[in-house]
Amino acid sequence: MARIAYEVKGATASGPYSAAVDAGDLVYLSGQTAMNSVGAKDLTGDIAGQTELCFNHLFEALEAASLTPDDVVKANVYLTDMNNFSAMNEVYATKFSKPYPARTCVAVVGLPLGAEVEIELIAKKSK
Repeated sequence: MARIAYEVKGATASGPYSAAVDAGDLVYLSGQTAMNSVGAKDLTGDIAGQTELCFNHLFEALEAASLTPDDVVKANVYLTDMNNFSAMNEVYATKFSKPYPARTCVAVVGLPLGAEVEIELIAKKSK
């Protein structure tokens, strides 16, 4: 089977990966950070701004796959500092409606390009 991949216009890859890959009923979206933005600005310490850019990239990938945030079934959030959990959560809560996707949020030692938050999604295609 040939791999079907979707790209994001406003993002750059920090390695050899696709922004999203179609796996039949599911589409896996690679983790996005604010630092993967075309013309990225230094948003160090601005977790809300970084989270917003993560979602901008992810939602562009969803759109490229003809999906919407309502199709998201799972999210993984990576934070370099759990003290930023509330600020990330405030933005996150505005991106989905109830019932929310399943989610995991973990602290990590570091993220690529000095990012402080990275988010990845899994979406299910409607039948």
